[in-house]
Amino acid sequence: MKNLLVLTAVIEAGAGLVFLIAPSVAAMLLFGSSPDAPVALMVTRLTGAALVTLGVACWLVCGDLESRAAAGVVAAMLFYNLAALTILVAAGISGLVGITLWLGVVLHSTMAVWCFACLRARTRGQ
Repeated sequence: MKNLLVLTAVIEAGAGLVFLIAPSVAAMLLFGSSPDAPVALMVTRLTGAALVTLGVACWLVCGDLESRAAAGVVAAMLFYNLAALTILVAAGISGLVGITLWLGVVLHSTMAVWCFACLRARTRGQ
């Protein structure tokens, strides 16, 4: 579970920083379209802040793997990865496809499976 949490921290914090610092670039890479309206830019930056927050939570809990908090963070990341997967697939189906969209689909699918496996292994171990 530690590897999952460390990798998740790095990926989410890194992606979040891109969304915070360069929201137009992040949206273009992911969806093939720039968030031109001021509200869209703020929502994109808010998304970045949320992603950095997820990264920080994963990083901080990876030193206490036996706690309920660690399991809670992994469960939250499972939900997040499934939600992100659903949103990205829907974007792809609707034609909002940037050069990294399908990579995001694969990444979130993989991370969701890994989260589920960690939670299942933890449940079996108790």
